[in-house]
Amino acid sequence: MQITKQADYAVRAVLFLAAQQEEKRSPTNRIALEEQIPPSFLAKIISQLSVAGVVNTSRGAHGGVSLARPAAEISLLEVVEAIDGPITLNDCVIDPDSCAFGGECPVHDIWVQAQVELVARLETTRFDSLAKKYKQKSTN
Repeated sequence: MQITKQADYAVRAVLFLAAQQEEKRSPTNRIALEEQIPPSFLAKIISQLSVAGVVNTSRGAHGGVSLARPAAEISLLEVVEAIDGPITLNDCVIDPDSCAFGGECPVHDIWVQAQVELVARLETTRFDSLAKKYKQKSTN
């Protein structure tokens, strides 16, 4: 499983916003420049994140993008799924009948457990903790 480039860009954009002062708006052109995201791609990403309730947008001279909630309330899973949809390692995890081997597949339980662990890890990873690492990186 590999997340899309769009999901990677979304994570970078949310991380950038999480590292800003709370409720501070950032212009999309600054996010694009700082995080090396193509501006046209970023516009679509911001729109999807806004629909998902991750970011707020405002237009005008003092407009920009800000987090819709505190960074501690936004998970890595939420951002990835806002862009890529639900994480699925294999079709049989969601629908065991999709496998020709059905309940006899020796790998099925491994796929299920791996997905559970991955989803749990992404769900418990919050942007406030990631922002601390981001800030440390940018001061070094």
